[in-house]
This record gives sequence, C-alpha cells and structure tokens, in this order.
Amino acid sequence: MAAAPLAATVQIQVGARAGQPTRKAQLEVRWREVTLQRPSKRPAKDQPPTCTVWGVWANEPNPPPGASAVEWLLLTTVPIHTTADALERLDWYAARWGIEVWHKILKSGCRIESRQLATADRLKRCLALHSVIAWRILYATMLARALPDASCALLLDEAEWQALYCRIHRVATLPAQPPPLATAVRWIAQLGGYLNRKGDGLPGVTVLWKGFQHLVEITDMYQIMRP
Repeated sequence: MAAAPLAATVQIQVGARAGQPTRKAQLEVRWREVTLQRPSKRPAKDQPPTCTVWGVWANEPNPPPGASAVEWLLLTTVPIHTTADALERLDWYAARWGIEVWHKILKSGCRIESRQLATADRLKRCLALHSVIAWRILYATMLARALPDASCALLLDEAEWQALYCRIHRVATLPAQPPPLATAVRWIAQLGGYLNRKGDGLPGVTVLWKGFQHLVEITDMYQIMRP
C-alpha cells in the first residue's frame, strides 16, 4: 500500500481518547487493488489460492507531539475504481463509531438481547420500535454536542421541554423561550441519575435512556395537570 500513489489528503475529527484531547488529523489516502494469498496452514479444499480485494490506506504522517498517529488500513470487496470511491469507503468506516454507540443503546438501554419474545416475528417488531428509540437517544447525544446553544425545540416538543423545566426547577412558571439544547439534555440525563456536577463530563447514553423514560411519564402528568 505504501507503494501506491498519494490519491488525496483529508481532514477528520479525532475524538478524545487515552488522555488525549479532541483534535483534527490530516490523513494521506492511498488505494489500490491487492491480492491476498491463501494462508499456508489452511487446507486447500474448496478454497481459491488467492483473493482479490481493494485496499484503502489512510495514515497521519505528522501527528502532534505526544499523540498517537491515526492509521486505517481497510480491505473491501466493493470495487474501487476512482479516488471518489476510495473516499466513500473511508466515510463508511468513519461512521462505524456512531453505529457502535447506536448498538450499545439497543443492548444496554433497550436491553434488546434480553427480550424473551419466543418468535422471530415478535422480536422483529420489538427491534423496529426500539431502533427508533435508540436513534432518538443517539440523536440527542450528538446534537447537543454539535449545537449546544441551539433551542431544545429542535429535539423536544413544547409539552416535553415545559414539563422538563418545571420538574427540574420544581416551579410552575415557564421561561419566555425554550432553554438551550445542551442544558435540556443535561436535565434529561439528571432524570436518569446524572449528577451534573461541575467536573462531570458530558452525559452518556445510559443515563439519557433512563432519563427519556422518566420524561415520558413527566410529560403525561404535565399535560393532565396543566391549566
């Protein structure tokens, strides 16, 4: 892959990890068709001697001091004929973290693996419903980080943010405008057990899952009791 010509340079956002802050990384992208040899210790029966795939290699040649360089080597059976194709495969891989978080919500929050529904059809219907719930929690998490000062009306309907405000502040008087999105998401997380202390980081998906459950009940009661 190192012998392939430089095809493009792209910039990606690297999340915080192992004590390293969030940063931007410049990656050099190379791609080419590659041939994999069958492992010598594998039996030859029903296996071809070689396998042709396409490789995309994206590496960071000049990482900041003290930071680990980003390096991705992707192998795919989806044909790559242009640099645009290679960059598309790179975008697919970059979406992996969001997909993993969404699956974590399904497993840890929705507890989809513990549903004893007996039949596949019942599980499919349950999965369809909980997939939407997991998406909303992921959407709330990501939107609050991307647009913290936007109105929470982007995420919550009128009754939801009003009920949330009254519950958190234990008052019946509402503000003139909906609160900021990041603030509202922290309040939802508080309903799920988030302490919201000064040194606490951003709320995670588990407390948001629990918080959204309580928000449904609070909103129902608010709609019943409000004038």
